[in-house]
Amino acid sequence: MADPRFTQPWHGVPREEISWYPTIEPELCNGCGLCATSCGRAVFRYDYETRQAVVTEPVQCMVGCTTCANTCPLDAISFQSQSSLKLMIRRQHVLQRVKKVELEDRARFALVPPPADGDVPASTSGTVAVG
Repeated sequence: MADPRFTQPWHGVPREEISWYPTIEPELCNGCGLCATSCGRAVFRYDYETRQAVVTEPVQCMVGCTTCANTCPLDAISFQSQSSLKLMIRRQHVLQRVKKVELEDRARFALVPPPADGDVPASTSGTVAVG
């Protein structure tokens, strides 16, 4: 059963609507278990009968994470393309949502607004920083 801590909406997009999870090629997998023991979100379980890891909780995978694929010694793990993820980000207006949250956080924590384009922020010594 999926852990609700890892299945919350991602920037307002329901996690089950995001196609981002690992796929294991069984013919390439040597059964080392590195993916199953390294994933902090319990996406994998080790099948002791087949002696290979299996993806049992795909929606628990952190969107954009590819650690398991990067560490698999035999390249037996793959993900959907980065371009499909970026397309979803555009279609779901994720960047606008992130910007809104960032602006709300600035107001909530009384942070100084970012400088306008072309403005040069002053340093703490009273001189102007040159970029």
